[in-house]
Amino acid sequence: MANVISTAKKVAVISALVEGCSVRSASRMTGVSKGAVLRLLVSVGNACQAYQDATIRNVAAKRVQVDEIWSFCYAKEKNVTMEMAEKRAAGDVWTFTAIDADTKLVISWLVGRRDAGCAAEFLQDVAGRLKNRIQLTTDGHKMYFTAVPDAFGADIDYAQLVKIYGNDPEGQKRYSPAQCLGTQRIDLIGDPDHAHISTSYVERQNLNMRMNMRRFTRLTNAFSKKIENHVAMIALFHMHYNFARVHQTLRVTPAMEAGISQHVWSIQEIVMLTGHALTLAA
Repeated sequence: MANVISTAKKVAVISALVEGCSVRSASRMTGVSKGAVLRLLVSVGNACQAYQDATIRNVAAKRVQVDEIWSFCYAKEKNVTMEMAEKRAAGDVWTFTAIDADTKLVISWLVGRRDAGCAAEFLQDVAGRLKNRIQLTTDGHKMYFTAVPDAFGADIDYAQLVKIYGNDPEGQKRYSPAQCLGTQRIDLIGDPDHAHISTSYVERQNLNMRMNMRRFTRLTNAFSKKIENHVAMIALFHMHYNFARVHQTLRVTPAMEAGISQHVWSIQEIVMLTGHALTLAA
């Protein structure tokens, strides 16, 4: 007969994961086996994905910012062999996120490749969750030239914020980005307000993801080995960020600010979503 993890243990494990602990450290701190930690992560992560997919709808956002963040699964792209690629998802993995600049709610995210196909799928999902016309800002990546009009048509005010980089005089290109010399704001669709052409909030959210998900920490062996675990952790992170973590400037959670939730969620409530997800799927 399999051992049953108590609710208190589940809460301890999920608390550790959303605070940036690795799977192994969460296992050591809670006394729950590594395999059980991973199974719990996938179960709770899938429930979080289902709940947010059903709940984050009809969002009354005004200004939305979109960006992508890099990570990798199993091996870095340059080290992926044909044998690896045939057996599993491996190599570069990009996570697209869309954040409401006013409520700080992460409206949608998608894990995939940094290409036009994934960008189009992601933005179509974003468009389906909004109730009104928005102003959208992205970076200058060319995949957005077709993905944005495919998703929104002309019913959007869209601009790109293009950063202009110079050479790093210290030559630390491996660990530090090149020096940003300035930015260029480019109007593409509609009439975007130049005062709000910005990607600052979504870039700050990228930092939150790197700091609070051990899988995103560079130069460690904590990277994801299975894409299913990677996706589950991202869903769990956003559930915690949107519904359980009080934003420092808002003094409520983003979901409360957006009118989607009426209270600050506890970790136990997130854990109990596994039963709720079963109800939704029935």
